[in-house]
Amino acid sequence: MDIVLRATVIYVFLFVLMRSIGRRELSQLQPFDVLLLVVLGDLITQGALQSDMSLTGAMLASGTFALLTVATSFLAYRFRRLRPVLEGEPLVVVMDGKVLEQNLARERLTIDDIQEEARARGISSLKDVRWAVLETTGRISFISR
Repeated sequence: MDIVLRATVIYVFLFVLMRSIGRRELSQLQPFDVLLLVVLGDLITQGALQSDMSLTGAMLASGTFALLTVATSFLAYRFRRLRPVLEGEPLVVVMDGKVLEQNLARERLTIDDIQEEARARGISSLKDVRWAVLETTGRISFISR
């Protein structure tokens, strides 16, 4: 039972950690970031299993993470009011060609980030954009005028 409780605490910690890191950062992983995630995975395993290196302990910890992931997904599906907390909400960053600085600051984005993404989508100027929305996945959707 100790392993299940440890895995649950670590799951909640990681959930809060990933939500606080921000959408954009998670969508643009560099090779070093992937390496850090692998190391983080090992550290999480050690924390969840403590000194228990048995197959049963590993299966319990992995099963707990899987169950909590499915439960989180189900809660977001079933209860509409929990979706913003569990999955986040899309955020408008450009409206009628004007950059919404307050929303950029909220997600730690720069105008250069928005312009770079627009150019990658074939949009030469933000003045041609009716809406730019930072999606919950970290991608930016553009709706032209």
